[in-house]
Amino acid sequence: MASRYADLSRAELAVLVPELLLMGQLIDRSGMAWCIAAFGREEMAQVAIEEWAASSPIYTRRMQAALGYAPEVPGLGDVVTIFKGLQLDIGAPPQFMDFRYTVHDPWHGEFHLDHCGALMDVEPMGEDYVRSMCHDIEDPTFDATAVASHPKAQIRPIHRPPRSPAAIAGGASPHCAWSVIIDESHAEAQPIPALEVNERSLAATLVLDPIDASDDGLADYSGPLLSDIDFAAFSKSALVRIADEVCLQMHLLDRAFALAVAERVETEAELAKIRTKQLIGVAGIGADRLSRALGVKDAARLLAIHPLLNPAAYVTADVTDGTVTVRPSPAHQDAAWISLCGPGRTTPLQAIVRAIDPHLDVEVEPLGSADAGWRLTVVRRDEATPEADEVAVTRFSTGATFAFEPRRSLPITPV
Repeated sequence: MASRYADLSRAELAVLVPELLLMGQLIDRSGMAWCIAAFGREEMAQVAIEEWAASSPIYTRRMQAALGYAPEVPGLGDVVTIFKGLQLDIGAPPQFMDFRYTVHDPWHGEFHLDHCGALMDVEPMGEDYVRSMCHDIEDPTFDATAVASHPKAQIRPIHRPPRSPAAIAGGASPHCAWSVIIDESHAEAQPIPALEVNERSLAATLVLDPIDASDDGLADYSGPLLSDIDFAAFSKSALVRIADEVCLQMHLLDRAFALAVAERVETEAELAKIRTKQLIGVAGIGADRLSRALGVKDAARLLAIHPLLNPAAYVTADVTDGTVTVRPSPAHQDAAWISLCGPGRTTPLQAIVRAIDPHLDVEVEPLGSADAGWRLTVVRRDEATPEADEVAVTRFSTGATFAFEPRRSLPITPV
């Protein structure tokens, strides 16, 4: 099935991709707020660890294969392989998580963050939350991310927060620095059980259209590691595939989130409540950013490019003239985001259209039987509706208003 992003221009896609990467980061700004409320800070940290460890190895390998930088021997990549993976990971959106890389040789490297948007979000919450993120969560999840490239890779801190009050006041940077070493003497990293469960999802094995190597621009990322990826240098075909892959990253992350939360609640209703709150927050903020970045003023078009309905091969939907028709799809079989929407479950959809205009609303009706699907119509109300609480909570993140800037894309060579 053709991608819904194929209708965008190459220039629009170059804007879209970093926006999607940042939106993926904001999933946790939404979801973890409700985990703190339900389970407390320490249990929230465990949910975050399980969430990333059960998803990032899957989507990292998918992107390696899609963009032609997968190691010759599967699972035995080098430091450059790991760094390229981070550059295309929703856990490290460009500039917001401003990773700067150094490569010493294929088995030794370092990175530091000149700006860590996640730190900016949690630092006002106090040192306990900083330690939860920068120590408790980062230690296992960095290794889980690296293991997608090599099981003997270890990412270890050189320095990291909490920062002293003086450092905060002075804006001390870099915010953290880490070494990356691949060594046969290292103990082999072990995947968590939930990873195997997530690997059986339809999202994990979804087949997307291959990149057209004859299209103008770069068709892959097989060349040198770049300081900053210039998305505009990629072909339209490559950007479409990257955009679809990033949407799958979000679905795989959400699926891992659902697995982790399910272990901590007693009923399906409790699980659906937390997942829906997460979706409402990220759906609204993501729609706001996408609308502004691409100048989208049509609510149906915004729905068509929103990750909730993408990739097209995963979420079956027809978008025409202010209506969206959703039918059963692989995403429903995976109990993905779209399964949380439908007749009587419209709040995430409302959050998307109201990013354009708070007077907008949706009417959702079933298509005959309960299993046939549903049709959404965008309507306009006389009175504006206040922003949903879940969106307001997510807007707390500095990522809600973060602005990307032009960067020079320079090759990184061993030093």
